[in-house]
Amino acid sequence: MILPASDPASITACADAIRAGRLVGLPTETVYGLGADASSDAAVAQIFAAKGRPADHPLIVHVSAQGGGLPAVKHFAAQVPPFAQQLMSAFWPGALTLILPRRPGMGTAAAGGQNSIGLRCPAHPAAQAVLRALHDAPDGQEPVWGIAAPSANRFGRVSPTTAAHVDSELGPDLLILDGGPCNLGIESTIIDCTRGAPVLLRPGSISRLQVEQACGQKVLSNEEHLAKHTRGLEAENTPKASGTLESHYAPNAKLRLMDAKALQAAVNMLGDVMYAAGSNTQPTIAVYARTPLKKVPLSILLRRMPEDAAATAHQLFAALRGFDDQGVKLIWVEKPPDTLEWEGVRDRLQRASAPT
Repeated sequence: MILPASDPASITACADAIRAGRLVGLPTETVYGLGADASSDAAVAQIFAAKGRPADHPLIVHVSAQGGGLPAVKHFAAQVPPFAQQLMSAFWPGALTLILPRRPGMGTAAAGGQNSIGLRCPAHPAAQAVLRALHDAPDGQEPVWGIAAPSANRFGRVSPTTAAHVDSELGPDLLILDGGPCNLGIESTIIDCTRGAPVLLRPGSISRLQVEQACGQKVLSNEEHLAKHTRGLEAENTPKASGTLESHYAPNAKLRLMDAKALQAAVNMLGDVMYAAGSNTQPTIAVYARTPLKKVPLSILLRRMPEDAAATAHQLFAALRGFDDQGVKLIWVEKPPDTLEWEGVRDRLQRASAPT
C-alpha cells in the first residue's frame, strides 16, 4: 500500500506500524529504505528475511534530528569521538553515516552482532516526520529511538529511488510512504569513527574532502588505514558496513564499464546490418554514456549520461532499473571520470559490474 507523505495521517500510520513491529518503506534523500524499529531484534529480523540479506551484514540506523541527533546517538553509541561530533554538526541532517562504538545490548541485530553501529540523521522531511512521531511516544510508551533501514530492495540489487520501485520489488503487502523521487539517488557516505581517525568505508555525495574540511583530519580509505596498521588484529576489528561488498547494486542485465574509445569500438563491431529501419526487434543492449557516439544501431537502447556527477547520481539507479524494464541483456556504461566528485558514482558502477 502506497501512502502520500503529504498527508499527516500517512505519517501516523507509518509510525504506528513501526511501533507495532512491522516493516515500512520510507523515503530518504539518498534512496528508499526498508524500515523497522532498530531496538527490536524481532522486527529487524524481518528486514533480513524480506531482503534475503545475511544477518551478519549490518544495517544503518536512522535517527531523529531532535537535539541535533544527540539524544538518539547517545542511546545507541557508547561514545562519540570529537571529530565525529564535528561531522554531525556539519552534515546532519544529511547523507553521512557514522560508524560508532555500540552500547552493549543496543541495536544488536541491526548492527549484525558487531560492537559498532552505523547511525545517520536523514534530511528527507517525510523520514524526519516519522522519526519525530516515534520519538515523541504516546503516554505510557517508550520512544522508538531509531529506524533500521537498508535500501528497500532485494539484497545486492539496484537500490530504489521511488515508491514505485519499492512496490514493484517488495510489495504489495508492504506499507510504503511516498515522498517522491530521491534527491541524491545514491546511498550515504560512510565514515568509520571507531579507530581514532576518520576512515572512509563507502563514498557518497559528501566527498572525503568535505569530511576533511569539516573535522580537520585526513580521511583515509580502509585500505590506506590497514596499510598503516598491518597487525592482524587491526584487520579483524575493521567494521563491516552496508553496500561495501565487491558485487552490489547489480541490475538483472550484465553491466560492463568501458572508456569512450572502447565503447565506440564495441558499437562499431555490431555492424551496419543493425541499421535497418522498421525492425520490430527488441533491443538487447543498452548504452549509458556521456560521450556522443557515432552510427549507433537502432537496436541499441541509448541513454545519455549527464556531464555532472550529482545529476548522474540522481538518475543512476532509475536508469539501470529502466534498462532492466526494457528487457536488455547487456548494459554498456562509459567509465566515470577519475575525479573526487565522481567517486560515489564510480563506486556504485564498479560494484554493479563486478562478477557475482
